[in-house]
Amino acid sequence: MKDYIFSNDFSRNLDAMIYTCGYETCEPSHSYGPVVRSGYLIHYILKGKGIYKTDGHIYPLSEGDAFLIRPNTLIYYEADKYHPWTYTWIGFQGIKIEEYLKRTSLLETPYFHYGKDDRVRLCHEKMFEAYKLPENRDLMMNSILYEYLYLLASKFPRKYIPPKEKKITYVEEALRYIENNYAHQVNIRVIADHLNIERTYLYRLFKDITGTSPQEYLLDFRIRRACTLLKETDLPVSDIARSVGYDDALYFSRLFKQKKGRTPTQYRREKKDRS
Repeated sequence: MKDYIFSNDFSRNLDAMIYTCGYETCEPSHSYGPVVRSGYLIHYILKGKGIYKTDGHIYPLSEGDAFLIRPNTLIYYEADKYHPWTYTWIGFQGIKIEEYLKRTSLLETPYFHYGKDDRVRLCHEKMFEAYKLPENRDLMMNSILYEYLYLLASKFPRKYIPPKEKKITYVEEALRYIENNYAHQVNIRVIADHLNIERTYLYRLFKDITGTSPQEYLLDFRIRRACTLLKETDLPVSDIARSVGYDDALYFSRLFKQKKGRTPTQYRREKKDRS
């Protein structure tokens, strides 16, 4: 058996990270559990047979199948008596892992068949190769993890998404787009095109769920970012204006005063006088 385990102290602060990977050729009737694990794991069966038990169900599995272990869920698995399995696994944690897995059908049915798609299987192999790297191992392994999650979402997409949840997802994507692109030319049409939905539909969804319009949220976000730069740097107001998406420093200053009741320079002076 080869089992590589990594520190998971930082996983609570990361979107996603690998915390274990490995492979094992099992003896006949070799078993594991009943036990609960702290993270998500996917075991991929290279050859042989076995059973996986979870949530009161028993799943007979064989070569080409895989099964998902969810955190804090009682599980048990056992190799076949006559044709014991060899499997490989990847374990991952992070604050967005559950969100990513909700894009797949794996949380609904905790086993699946890889079929002839070698790309998913190769992610397991590439993970072991990445582990051997002398430097920047974590970057390579996490890049493979994101590729792995992408392939799972593409090959095993979630079959049904409730309309309300889909609407919330659109708004979350819009918020993420604004927060990643606020320094550029952003407007509701650009965001709607990015999401591939109608502009008026996005406006209604955004207003219903957040209580404000996309334009107002963008403005507020830019002003909040500008406040941080004014407090924490000595950059000229013109540079800060460009940094939050405004080429015209005077126009930026007018917007800032409308929102904060004083000019950027006055705001900076007040904050520094208090510190």
